[in-house]
Amino acid sequence: MSHQPIMSHQRSHQEFERAKRLMPGGVNSPARAFGAVGCEPVFIASAEGARLRDIDGNRYIDYIGSWGPMILGHAHPAVTAAVESAARRGTSFGAPTVAESELAELIIAAVPSIEKVRLVNSGTEATMSAIRLARGFTGRPKIIKFAGCYHGHVDSLLVAAGSSAATHATPDSPGVTIGTSADTLVLEYNDSAALAETISRHGAQIAGVIVEPVVGNMGCVLPTREFLAALRSETARHGALLIFDEVMTGFRVAYGGAQSLFGITPHLTTLGKIVGGGLPVGAYGGRAEIMDHILPAGKVFQAGTLSGNPLATAAGIAMLKLLRDEPPYERLETLSKRLADGLTRAAAQAGVPHSVARMGSMMTLFFNPDPVTDWSVADRCDRAAYGRYFRAMLERGIYLPCSQFEALFVSSAHSEADIDTTIAAAKDAIK
Repeated sequence: MSHQPIMSHQRSHQEFERAKRLMPGGVNSPARAFGAVGCEPVFIASAEGARLRDIDGNRYIDYIGSWGPMILGHAHPAVTAAVESAARRGTSFGAPTVAESELAELIIAAVPSIEKVRLVNSGTEATMSAIRLARGFTGRPKIIKFAGCYHGHVDSLLVAAGSSAATHATPDSPGVTIGTSADTLVLEYNDSAALAETISRHGAQIAGVIVEPVVGNMGCVLPTREFLAALRSETARHGALLIFDEVMTGFRVAYGGAQSLFGITPHLTTLGKIVGGGLPVGAYGGRAEIMDHILPAGKVFQAGTLSGNPLATAAGIAMLKLLRDEPPYERLETLSKRLADGLTRAAAQAGVPHSVARMGSMMTLFFNPDPVTDWSVADRCDRAAYGRYFRAMLERGIYLPCSQFEALFVSSAHSEADIDTTIAAAKDAIK
């Protein structure tokens, strides 16, 4: 593929300068800042199907999909129609609606572990609430998480591991106190022995274990069967709750989430992204006896004025019905395998050390010759090489994650031609 003329990003640059005067770093989420790839963000004007258009008029094949929810592509007619119809009836009531129950029924029917569900406004709210519920239900203080797994900007989860395999965590962000993080233990992902030893040692203090069943936030990292089995058996043995964070994988890797593929039923599941059809929604759910500890049925407090917002529930209902009635997963598997195989060939032909990990329609090209199984391996990736690759792909009209440690997503709106164009660009871009 011949190198295309350098795109103009003049208007994006001007808007970024303006944004920096108004917002910290010029963005409302650091995942949009492009700092990790050595350039400035482009500002998006519109999106349709598998394409983005920026304010300079440049068009891109999009592999972000708003970080996962656009599994059917941008501006799907059925989803936008549902939102428009709901908006005409009112944008917020602060009171119960039938749509909340309809979305809840769809979630409960799809996800094996969920008997009752509570809608919230984000994945962060979902994980924060699930952890509070786990502590309230068990009467125990400690939570186990895994290095490299991101569960939102919850104080007790913004922590880094200490010097040993399992230590009291230390805050990973200013503003998070030692006291807030003292009840969080951090282990390496896929380390079954450390999990068993830690739960055994801390015994009756462990309220729960929260984990991404397929990691999306240190790049796409797959669990081992041994690790999944240990998660289930060790939590059951010691009376702790197993919490699957399926904010990213829920309805993405399968209609019933990763748990339906792996045959592992957690006590609690957190959801987001696709559940809102691109609007701000999160959810957490589990066995009825656990969920009934949430106020007003129980005493564990959690509330939200905009929870179950009518626009968000309308989008979510439309999205989940489409996924249920016209499943895209076989097509997504075909397209995603084609892309993963092509990226592997492109990196191999360039002689660049690499590995590719994929689960369904989420994947990562790691600039690391070793298969990534945990954060200690991921941390050895060549970040500079990824930055060069990202910038070269952007100039060729391919919009990728702006970090080595994020997964890309394929949508059913992508065509085989889009995939082949992307592979051709990668052959030209990987150096």
